[in-house]
Amino acid sequence: MSLEIGFYGIGALIVLLILRLPVALALIAVSFGGMAAMLGWKPAFGILSSTPYSFVASWTLSAVPMFLLMGFVAYHAGLTTGLFEAAKAVLRKVPGALAISSIFACSGFAAVCGSSLACAAAMGRIAIPEMVRAGYRPSFACGSIAAGGTIGALIPPSILMIVYGVFAETSVTKVFIGGISLGILTAIAYSIVVLLLCWLRPDIVPRRPVDADEISPAEAVLKIWPVLVLIALVFGGLFSGVFTATEAGAVGAFGALAISALTGRLDLPTLKASLIETLTTSASLFVIAIGAAMFTRFLGVSGLSGFISSTIGGADIGYLQLMLIVVLIYLALGMFMEPFGALLVTLPVLLPVFEAQQIDLIWFGVLVVKLLEIGMITPPVGLNVFVIRSVASQHASVVEIFRGVTPFLLVDVVVVAVAILWPGLILFAPSLMN
Repeated sequence: MSLEIGFYGIGALIVLLILRLPVALALIAVSFGGMAAMLGWKPAFGILSSTPYSFVASWTLSAVPMFLLMGFVAYHAGLTTGLFEAAKAVLRKVPGALAISSIFACSGFAAVCGSSLACAAAMGRIAIPEMVRAGYRPSFACGSIAAGGTIGALIPPSILMIVYGVFAETSVTKVFIGGISLGILTAIAYSIVVLLLCWLRPDIVPRRPVDADEISPAEAVLKIWPVLVLIALVFGGLFSGVFTATEAGAVGAFGALAISALTGRLDLPTLKASLIETLTTSASLFVIAIGAAMFTRFLGVSGLSGFISSTIGGADIGYLQLMLIVVLIYLALGMFMEPFGALLVTLPVLLPVFEAQQIDLIWFGVLVVKLLEIGMITPPVGLNVFVIRSVASQHASVVEIFRGVTPFLLVDVVVVAVAILWPGLILFAPSLMN
């Protein structure tokens, strides 16, 4: 009977999500109702009262508000404003320099932010008008920034990776390091798309280099020294083992505040805006995560997690078949759900399957974040596309931006295939920490 309730719970959750009930409420309602049906009302209320504290009290999760604070302070204090100019100065002689510069600037912004939406919004305001003035097709200019923003969740610090590490009970630091490899691979793949279009379709991406009167690379580096110091502080401490990923969040937040104060960019409005956005974003993430924690317990008590794992194991599904199923699941969910909801709805079901198949959970964490980020530029609910539309409404419509994103979506499929066929590309760097 418990197994049957588990299946009913999955069905109820799908219905509630289709009806557009917030993910957190849908997870909590299904979990509470299922627990009450299996164990009675008193145990269900007990789980409802104890799970939020026991989950949120996790030491590792304290990194989430700290990294968010670091990113918001860096953004509002303007520490990241020189990234595009710096990339442009270095890459000025490369065909399609503006688009490639924006992609690598997104990668640099990601190293102090961890949010795809913030990354796309910040770079979109700076780079899109300049690309349009230089003769880039507006739809492609907008699409390149929307796609470049997805690197925000792959390059540490990534909030998605922290939450995944907590649920999967695996090393967040190793997931971070694995994400760097896939993030760099994605940036290179996007740059190749720009170069190919520059060669094949100069009407979309002009071939002429950036004007020679731009700032020198040395001057550009001086403009982004705050970001370089933050990256060196956080990454250096992480990779050397001086502090954990959790401690790195506090160090990064303190570093962002200190650098902003020393450069005279930290005033009361900046601090207030950063704190408010940190609190509201953290609260919304934690509510969804609490719902997912309850849903995990519900599936465990019903026996559905074990049933799915044993069924897949008994069906003798091969590695590539299993990965194809997983990829299709996340690509489908990405079309309609935001990444955190999709991640936390699926992990309670998929993690036991991957543990039973002895698939490395660090590798899977990096891959699933990549798949979720593809959803950020997939129609009809590609959140990065709508963010770009809001900051560049005079340049392109939503349909045109989706058209501009298409080449990057195609190359994303190639990147995912490479990650699946050669997992060592992701696992090599984390393995050095053993």
